[in-house]
Amino acid sequence: MEQQKPTLEVCLSPALLHLYDVKNSIVVIIDVLRATSTICTALYNGAAKVIPVASVPECISIGEALGHDAITAGERDGQIAEGLLHGNSPFEYSREFIQDKTLVLTTTNGTKLLHMAKDAIEIITGSFPNLSAVCDYLLAQGKPVILGCAAWKDRVNMEDTLFAGAVVSRLKEHFTIDDDSAVAAEALYQISKDNIHEVMKQASHYRRLAKFGLEKDIRYCLTPDGANVLPIFRNGELVAAE
Repeated sequence: MEQQKPTLEVCLSPALLHLYDVKNSIVVIIDVLRATSTICTALYNGAAKVIPVASVPECISIGEALGHDAITAGERDGQIAEGLLHGNSPFEYSREFIQDKTLVLTTTNGTKLLHMAKDAIEIITGSFPNLSAVCDYLLAQGKPVILGCAAWKDRVNMEDTLFAGAVVSRLKEHFTIDDDSAVAAEALYQISKDNIHEVMKQASHYRRLAKFGLEKDIRYCLTPDGANVLPIFRNGELVAAE
């Protein structure tokens, strides 16, 4: 008798997360532009850990408590948040800058979803720069998976859906897909994958960031495996899985 495959589902917005069985699943937090791309890049470049927080005051407070080894960073609506010195661009976190330091990060959408998923079996973060690391890990675990899109202020967005579709595309032979969101995400990815950057030019968040001259960031965040580590959420901190 064939062993039953675990389920793989896509939650397209944090507003829908209550409809999913978070407690019995691994949840992948997806915030492609730019939180989860920046998280994996910082860890890939040697950051000791990333502490995701919901608010700017909390970010500043934790940074002050940690002292000179902490970098406080974050964005609101695509720009560096007032009161913080660093933003949400992966290009800010070179090895020379971030090695052995703690990044305290607050973002518009990603950190909110991460804290909403706190009861999951495991929480990891995913984006195109660590696509293979995410897929390899989920395959090895063999447990039910929810791909949780951070979206934009609870509205479904293109980039997170595309990444979810990329994961579904790679893993669908090994999981049970009985979820229209997963089917739709994969369909979008399949028609976009050969020209993903051009397709993304139609997306609202692309236009939002392009307005600030961030096309280089966008291209990096849509390119697979540039920072192939697996950020895993433990005790309120994201660290690179060994």
